[in-house]
Amino acid sequence: MDPKTALLDQLRIDRRETPARAGERLKGWIGLGAAAAVVVAGLAIFAFTREGVAVHSAVAMADGAGGASSGGGSLLDASGYVVALREATVSAKSIYKVREVLVQEGQPVKEGELMATLDDTNARAALEQSKAQVKQLEATVLAAKLAADDARPIFLRDRTQLGEGLISRESFDTSKANYDAAQAAVSVAEGNLDVAKAAVQVNQRYEDDTVIKAPFDGVVTVKSAQPGEIVSPQFLGGGGIAKIVDMGSLEVDVDVGENFINRVHPEQAVTITLNAYADQAMAGRVIAIIPTADRSKATVKVRIGFDEKDPRIVPEMGARVSFLDGASAARAGGSPAQPAVVVPLEAVRIEGHAGVGDTGIGHTGIVFVISGDRVLRSAVRLGARSAGGQTILAGLKPGAQVAVGDLSKLADGSRVRVIQ
Repeated sequence: MDPKTALLDQLRIDRRETPARAGERLKGWIGLGAAAAVVVAGLAIFAFTREGVAVHSAVAMADGAGGASSGGGSLLDASGYVVALREATVSAKSIYKVREVLVQEGQPVKEGELMATLDDTNARAALEQSKAQVKQLEATVLAAKLAADDARPIFLRDRTQLGEGLISRESFDTSKANYDAAQAAVSVAEGNLDVAKAAVQVNQRYEDDTVIKAPFDGVVTVKSAQPGEIVSPQFLGGGGIAKIVDMGSLEVDVDVGENFINRVHPEQAVTITLNAYADQAMAGRVIAIIPTADRSKATVKVRIGFDEKDPRIVPEMGARVSFLDGASAARAGGSPAQPAVVVPLEAVRIEGHAGVGDTGIGHTGIVFVISGDRVLRSAVRLGARSAGGQTILAGLKPGAQVAVGDLSKLADGSRVRVIQ
């Protein structure tokens, strides 16, 4: 055989390889890959344990917004809404058609100010009819009195003549019956006149009901009706004409968890922060603790009043209330509570259900305090959350260095590598 031909035969692929030989070759490659994966994992674990989890760090800063004016920190934070203690949906007392509406949304009104007028066609007609009946019955009463006056002298004369024996008893009885009938007719006519006058008063009230006036000083917040619409208090969906709110009666209603209601008492100083003006705190006081609990939410409602009225406050605004500890510490004779601190949101892991207002207020969280190249797991009590960070009411001191990042990779005593 030619040497070149033999060399080419050695380079030729033998396509007659059996499936068994192919399977053995595949198993060999799989085994080689598994061994390589074990080696890579071992190297990763070695590098992980030697260098630690890469985390950022942050310093817990003292919360400077927590009740400095009252001489104490925040005992408890709760979320709620601004509500009006006095508001009313102005409507008709019966079914009427709207003639005109004289107010607009946002317009202030005074007590007794005209807000709308209703179609008074039927009411005015009934009033005129009752007045005409009064006039008619007044004439009837006058006629009855005249008849009674005419019958009186006849009765007196016949009574005298009966005593003198000039007339018979039968004639006198007839005269007396006519006189008594005339007196009764006067009484009946006067009674009918009183009924007619009462009907005039009723119809006058129906007529007055077609003029809608403001029941108290306030601001129109909703205009529900337009001229030509039918309004009625029976139609809950659209029976009102307008809604007015007394802006001087605004307060905040918050739900406080049952486990923390013992930290709240009447006249306790609070700080109110509206969601619309998160950078401005307003002073307030606890008005009352409603003596009932909501079993579905395990909360108790607390009414909060503003120390000073502000035109920016409007109903249904979201608000956060911080209950201050200055008054309660003075009453109990104890020492002030540990000052609250603020850390980044990524430095806290909330444990379990957030609870009140879905903010985690008053519930437990976990932070990892950096100590050298390791972290220490610490349970903390949470306050309010905002874009500026998470307030921690207890469990962490100002100045502590905490880990920031993916806290799911950390455990108590884990080695970490702080990156700038």
